[in-house]
Amino acid sequence: MDEEIRKPTSHQVGMHIETMSVEELAERIKLLEAEIERLRAAIGARNASRRAADAAFNL
Repeated sequence: MDEEIRKPTSHQVGMHIETMSVEELAERIKLLEAEIERLRAAIGARNASRRAADAAFNL
């Protein structure tokens, strides 16, 4: 019985990419760019919380 090749649904840093098509690589880039934006938003939210806390304690 032939085993079905399963494509990963997420990207892992350092994963094997040599057999991926240009379309698959482009999709990985979109995935990673979206994740970068999500992480930047989290950093912004944490920085805003820290500034608010600092302001409250520096009254």
